[in-house]
Amino acid sequence: MAFSLYDASVASYLQMLGATSGFLERARLHASDQKIDLASLTEARIAPDMWSLRQQIIAIAHHSKGAIDGIKAGLFQPPNYNAQLDYAGLQALVKSAEADCASISREAVEGFIGRDMIFQLGERKIPFTAENFLMSFSMPNFYFHATTAYGILRAKGVPLGKRDFMGKLRIKT
Repeated sequence: MAFSLYDASVASYLQMLGATSGFLERARLHASDQKIDLASLTEARIAPDMWSLRQQIIAIAHHSKGAIDGIKAGLFQPPNYNAQLDYAGLQALVKSAEADCASISREAVEGFIGRDMIFQLGERKIPFTAENFLMSFSMPNFYFHATTAYGILRAKGVPLGKRDFMGKLRIKT
């Protein structure tokens, strides 16, 4: 079978959402063991001008299931990155995005190829095809925010390694 848009997008979302869920859980357990307030992790950031862990996790969810929803609607817009989710709410958001992505069929994603869509930020509208939106905009954002969330937790002392970031590999069976 040829490589597909589904393999490049949804399968990758599932791998990284699973990894994100895993490293968030490891961080929760670490915080419990070390008596660290989860709210301090939720609002942690690498640098003062960067988004918090909370905002990174919202972006991860939005650039996975939200990207697919945007393609279906023909319009992708930023979510409310200031939604006041606690740590458990962030974990639930990732699990929900993972479940939603798992429900997307390969056929549906392949049917998006060539479909026009718009990324809208305020009054600015950027035209894309579905595949170009996923591969040149949404996927890079998705990986950026997943990497940054991981980095925030590492910087806060959570004992994570590269395998925690990579998640379940898609090995040949």
